[in-house]
Amino acid sequence: MTVRTRFAPSPTGYLHIGGVRTALFNWLFARKHGGSFILRIDDTDSERNVDEALEPILAGLKWLGIDWDEGPGVGGPHAPYFQSQRAAGHKLAVEKLLASGHAYRDFARPEEIDLERKEAQAAGRPYLYSRRFAAFSPDEAARWAAEGRQSVVRLKMPREGSLVILDAVRGRVEFAWEREQDHVIQRADGSCLYHLASVVDDHDFEISHVIRAEEHLSNTPRQAFIAISLGYSLPAYAHLPLVAEPGSRTKLSKRKLAQYLKNPDFRQVAEHGNRIAERTGLAPEADTFNPVIVDFYREVGYMPWAIDNYLALLGWSLDDKTEYFSREELIASFSLERINSSPASFDPKKLWAVQDHYMHGLGADEKLAIMLPFLLKAKLIADPPPATALATVRKVIEASGDRLKVAGDILSYADFFLVAEPEMDPLAVQQKLAKPGVGELLSRYAQVLSKVTPFEPGPLEEVTKAFVAEAGIKLGDVIHPVRVAVTGKTVGPGLYDCLAILGVHEALARIGRALAACG
Repeated sequence: MTVRTRFAPSPTGYLHIGGVRTALFNWLFARKHGGSFILRIDDTDSERNVDEALEPILAGLKWLGIDWDEGPGVGGPHAPYFQSQRAAGHKLAVEKLLASGHAYRDFARPEEIDLERKEAQAAGRPYLYSRRFAAFSPDEAARWAAEGRQSVVRLKMPREGSLVILDAVRGRVEFAWEREQDHVIQRADGSCLYHLASVVDDHDFEISHVIRAEEHLSNTPRQAFIAISLGYSLPAYAHLPLVAEPGSRTKLSKRKLAQYLKNPDFRQVAEHGNRIAERTGLAPEADTFNPVIVDFYREVGYMPWAIDNYLALLGWSLDDKTEYFSREELIASFSLERINSSPASFDPKKLWAVQDHYMHGLGADEKLAIMLPFLLKAKLIADPPPATALATVRKVIEASGDRLKVAGDILSYADFFLVAEPEMDPLAVQQKLAKPGVGELLSRYAQVLSKVTPFEPGPLEEVTKAFVAEAGIKLGDVIHPVRVAVTGKTVGPGLYDCLAILGVHEALARIGRALAACG
């Protein structure tokens, strides 16, 4: 059997972390078996579709390396790949179901359905539509239409027996037909609903495996009934565990950000991202700037494979020890059988650790390549970048070492090297420079610096320690005010690296300008 999987997002919002996990698992399974991964846009709900939301979905998948063999921008033998453009085939399927007696036209008004539902609730019994306004023949349809009623098309679901599927994740799952409603598959205006369209398109695209989130498990009976009634073979099903809220078993939702920020790990990631966003001009209140949305991680500077690697472990594992995989290793190792059915809690701290692991493995030139776009976006470097500026940034990257956790961190570690006069943090000035005696101390230290040769980290450290010993003070009494004087802030690469990167003339000039703020 040729493996064909699909990811079918609706263009109603940005790419959600849970959706990415679903796409990733479909992609991994197809790649593992040498099959095809198809991207289909399920845009049947015209009231909820957002045209401008499609591009972030496509861009997000491309950024993550989740490429598709057929779909938008790629084409393929089963085009079109937008569900709204396949309406003719959906309507033909409805006519076939009507002709075979597996569906019927229903002329009930909404208030009549609502009344039946309330009567069932009052009687304490499950609601099941009486089919009182159903038309099973042209004559009945004409009679109801003569009353001025409009019709929808409903499935005529079985009311005895059950459906049994063998789910690749959950094993044997049984659904009693008597619990299924006569679901609407075509609206009064002739447009078809998602469940009908999805089944028809999956068949037309020759989808072999429907790998999707657990929330769709309850949709399986109506979709299987449609497929069987149309004479289709059922695909293999695999319903993935929920991507849950941090420390919870509830589905992760982009609308609950305020609630998630009560979690200190989640809040730390969000605040870190806000600082980077401010430097690149992205408004932190933007819809995309939410740690439940993929765009957040791209804007902050996470590595795409770090996201993929982490999401692969949300519900799947190879063993109890292996956490990091190359692209090739993950494809070779992946299987549906090793997916756990329990909800997988999204852990921002763990994702941060995976990101740190991959960032740590990069060389200076690789880091420069992923960090340069952030410097350009923040207008800290001209475009095209001068060779001298690139050399400076490379030195900053080497000096910063493991302090650079994401690509956007370079904005806080390189900015003061790339401007003529760094912006001074008022709080840092107050705490480190405005104290009595600091000005005199900096003046004496500057005299020592002017004589250091070569002006490199090693010699600078030696003379600074000698200066401290002779003055009978603590090392921090010099380190902290000098850092603020030359960088404007209290964090950054090691002080000796900062001085060496600036060079003796620039370092002395900055100390001289800072004396005006000293006590």
